[in-house]
Amino acid sequence: MAVAENHLIKLLPHKDRMRLLAISESVPLELGNVLCEPGEPTRHVYFPIDSFISLVTTIDGEPGLEVGMVGREGMLGAHLALGVSAIPLHALVQGAGTARRIKAAPFRRELAKSRVLQLALHRYLYVLMAQLATSAACTRFHSVSPRLARWLLMSQDRAHSDRFHLTHEFVAYMLGVRRVGITGAASDLQRRGFIAYRRGEITVLDRAGLEAAACDCYAADRLSYDRMLG
Repeated sequence: MAVAENHLIKLLPHKDRMRLLAISESVPLELGNVLCEPGEPTRHVYFPIDSFISLVTTIDGEPGLEVGMVGREGMLGAHLALGVSAIPLHALVQGAGTARRIKAAPFRRELAKSRVLQLALHRYLYVLMAQLATSAACTRFHSVSPRLARWLLMSQDRAHSDRFHLTHEFVAYMLGVRRVGITGAASDLQRRGFIAYRRGEITVLDRAGLEAAACDCYAADRLSYDRMLG
């Protein structure tokens, strides 16, 4: 998959796009970086290019559960379009790479100038809300193996590669299940020839097979995005 500019930025008219790029900087995002914590004021927004970010919720001190994922198709900080400063979720870099970063204050000023940017973020917020709702239902009703297949597809879409680094411990943390459950599900997908796993490196061998193994939540997420921003 070819790496391209962030899709939300690409959707903007040339003039609006150039203004936004002028106030942005390209920054590296390292695996495991924490970009924001729940309740903290937003200092920067991020438009991933070839990196991706997990949105994680925690409750009562329990280990976190991933409820959303942000890659080149979106941004971290879209809540500023609603006039809200604090993000309610923990944001963790899941896939290393680069992103466009903009300080919150100049981004708010640009948001006030650009009606097109406002509309794009409103549509993206709808997509993100749909993803959060789907993740909640998926966690409650679907078993580990189809959930893992969905999660690997979402990660592949944002990694822009058939190969990416993931450990069983990290996936177990993201999906809110025990490590032994991830090991069993990954072994099943590998035995069926859909993926290869070695020393923390996942390689997707059969994309169509992995899609067939995933729950319907993956297709629902893609449909929501295509309708709003595709």
